[in-house]
Amino acid sequence: MNDMNAPRDAVAATPMMAQYLEIKAANPGCLLFYRMGDFYELFFTDAEAASQTLGIALTKRGRHQGEEIPMCGVPVHSADQYLERLIRAGHRVAICEQMEDPAEAKKRGSKSVVRRDVIRLITPGTLTEDSLLKSAKNNFIAALARIKADESLALAYADISSGEFVVLPVSADRLAADLAGLEPGEIIHPDTVGEAGLDAQLEATGAALTPLPASRFDSTEAERRLKTHFGVSALDGFGAFTRAEVSALGTLLDYVLLTQVGRAPALRPPRREEPAGQMIIDQATRSNLELTKSQSGETGTSLLAILDRTVTAAGARLLARRLASPLTDPDMIARRLDSVGYFVEARDLREQLRKSLRQFPDIERAMSRLFLGRGGPRDLAAICDGLMAGAELNEALGHPQGLASLSAELAEAQAVLADPPALLLADLAAVLGDELPLNARDGGFVRQGFSKELDDHRQLRDDTKKVIAQLQADYAAETGVKSLKIRHNNVLGYFIEVTAQNAAQLQAAPHNAKFFHRQTIASAVRFVTQELSSLEERIASAANRALALELEIFERLNEATKDEARRLAAIAEAVARVDVAAGLAELSARRNYVRPVVDRSLRVEIEQGRHPVVEAMLAQKDAAAFVANDCRLAGDDKRIWLLTGPNMAGKSTFLRQNALIVIMAQMGSFVPAKAAHLGIVDRLFSRVGAADDLARGRSTFMVEMVETAAILNQATERSFVILDEIGRGTATFDGLSIAWAAVEHLHEINRARALFATHYHELTALAGRLGGVANATVKVREWQGDVVFLHEVTPGVADRSYGIQVAKLAGLPPAVIARASEVLTLLEKKDEPGAHADSLFADLPLFSAARPKGTAAAPAGPSDVEKRLADISPDELAPRQALDLLYELRALLAAKRPGS
Repeated sequence: MNDMNAPRDAVAATPMMAQYLEIKAANPGCLLFYRMGDFYELFFTDAEAASQTLGIALTKRGRHQGEEIPMCGVPVHSADQYLERLIRAGHRVAICEQMEDPAEAKKRGSKSVVRRDVIRLITPGTLTEDSLLKSAKNNFIAALARIKADESLALAYADISSGEFVVLPVSADRLAADLAGLEPGEIIHPDTVGEAGLDAQLEATGAALTPLPASRFDSTEAERRLKTHFGVSALDGFGAFTRAEVSALGTLLDYVLLTQVGRAPALRPPRREEPAGQMIIDQATRSNLELTKSQSGETGTSLLAILDRTVTAAGARLLARRLASPLTDPDMIARRLDSVGYFVEARDLREQLRKSLRQFPDIERAMSRLFLGRGGPRDLAAICDGLMAGAELNEALGHPQGLASLSAELAEAQAVLADPPALLLADLAAVLGDELPLNARDGGFVRQGFSKELDDHRQLRDDTKKVIAQLQADYAAETGVKSLKIRHNNVLGYFIEVTAQNAAQLQAAPHNAKFFHRQTIASAVRFVTQELSSLEERIASAANRALALELEIFERLNEATKDEARRLAAIAEAVARVDVAAGLAELSARRNYVRPVVDRSLRVEIEQGRHPVVEAMLAQKDAAAFVANDCRLAGDDKRIWLLTGPNMAGKSTFLRQNALIVIMAQMGSFVPAKAAHLGIVDRLFSRVGAADDLARGRSTFMVEMVETAAILNQATERSFVILDEIGRGTATFDGLSIAWAAVEHLHEINRARALFATHYHELTALAGRLGGVANATVKVREWQGDVVFLHEVTPGVADRSYGIQVAKLAGLPPAVIARASEVLTLLEKKDEPGAHADSLFADLPLFSAARPKGTAAAPAGPSDVEKRLADISPDELAPRQALDLLYELRALLAAKRPGS
């Protein structure tokens, strides 16, 4: 396919095509949605790319430079669904609208082209439409800045649909983990990041990458942009930003304004985030633990899906952010746990609040659309409804019904809710009607009785016949001519008509000063009045004037909303915090979760812990209850558990559940356990499961080793590590050696708290050599040749792996199971004195297990067919001889078959 951005000669092009080429050249890298009536049309290679992505027909329109012009189009009214598919496919789209009415263009000449211009650039990180966004998930756009002089890095990110605007310093070794937590839809970066070796980390995110010239990241220019946008003379009031942080923030703001073609989104003042305050979780660990989606891509079985009991969109997004970035400050964690604990105890209040919260709309995204000129009356109504729901929440929180005082976090939220923009609420409630159109230009959203002038115009527009009939009755009464009529035609417009006999009354004083003769016809005389002429003009313009008045009111309310943007954003955040706390409390009450103790120790002590997702899935299926297990690690004692036991016994589940409990505790949630005492974890590592990465040339074992290397190179004594089956992807002795050395490194160098599951029973000897290592096993019971999984973790060592019993459960053929048992018995004799491999394997013919019973063994020596083939010289055979030989060989085979 040709480059969709290749310039095309506009010479000799039609006026319309010349306009298209000019606009296209000004927006390189984008598919141009060129508005033509009720369709967005695409031409040339844009059309080819869109046709292929969307699966729509590619047609032709005219010729350019001797070649037919490819074209395809999508209807304006359903453009969003096509935009979604194009954006998800990695395209950027420029929306080019008609900026005037075609009738206006014709006034300039018959060949004049309607003025058009790009009103917006749509990229994966700058979506605002509800139809293109998930309400429960942020759509972040990130900017990575690098100051070459000191090699400092900073990452800024924003969600223009909700107003978040944050920056944090990053380092090369944790950039991938920070990006994994954000899951940005788009990343802008200097085109020189390859010099710092960061390009691979950016590509691994799967986000749309937008390289910009390094000059666009100039920190001085970035600082100027930020000051101008936020109307300040210095940035100190927002925080102490480094040059790299200012560069990232300013460049991100500039890019967002560019895509919105000058319209400023409702971004909050920039906030600096301390990276040390959050647990580091790399992408492999997030995937292994299935925090937000399963490894197959489903979201319904993720930890987030189980935890999410929020009832507002803002609350759902906040919960997802907290799960993505657990805290490392015990005091901040305690604040969140206090809020959850308060609502666990206050059941009635919790239920009342959750009913009110369900009425709270997504005012963050409503504000964003209004700021960007894409909002409508329903967005204003959302803000009105949100303020009223906030007032209800404030009332409920302010009267805790004899309960203990609110937690610090909830008290702060209540203080915000107690100070709403009352004038804005009153104005919105007074103006907005009950049934609202999607767009302001459709009119009809201002409540009847709010504006007399508007009501008069609406009456003229909607009740013209009634108004004329009333005026006719007034004139008839005034003149005494009961037959007087007000009529209308396309020539005269509105006029008064009376019979010839009654005309004299209107022409005589005093009526002749008001009624002016207009026309006389055979059967009647027609008059007009100044009042009727004025009414006619008002009727003609009533619809336009009514709409203009409503649009004026809409703009006034829009500006009033913008003036209160910060307070509205604070209210949305306060509501989200209440929603998250109440939702987690609801979950804790229903699932019997407990409040963990989180401090600065090095403990991981979990009593009767449970896997939150597996437990929930079992409950949905009315299956057996989840078997709870203890986990006790300490930084100064037994900090590493070597876990043995058969497959399917629950080793991986046990590893994952303890990692998930740590994450839940540090995000500020109660946990599925009888009790939990956890020391802060700075980094969480998980190496569970097997997967390859063929796109990058990595086998399953290579992926395993890369992830293990990351753990051993980065884990600290404050880290928590879960490792499953290290070394199983290679030869037995190689794998055992790697696993052995890895455990020693974790114990001696990293000194991390770790759970290490293995089938290498030889590793259990390390418990006697390393003071910080303890053995644990998953109990099973063997019954009549089958294995029963008890799923109980106890101190000790598994005597064997029960692999053959598991294979039997999986449905392997009985012959294979029987033969495997024979082979295992022989292999186990290798450890007996005098046993030699040669004698052991002499009794293991390769295909003996596959031969049906009663089948004779193959005879020694060559068969008749083989002897005959040995005598043949193919080069000497004529075609006829070769055919005869085939029949001869077939006959020899038939003679050897049983029963022949």
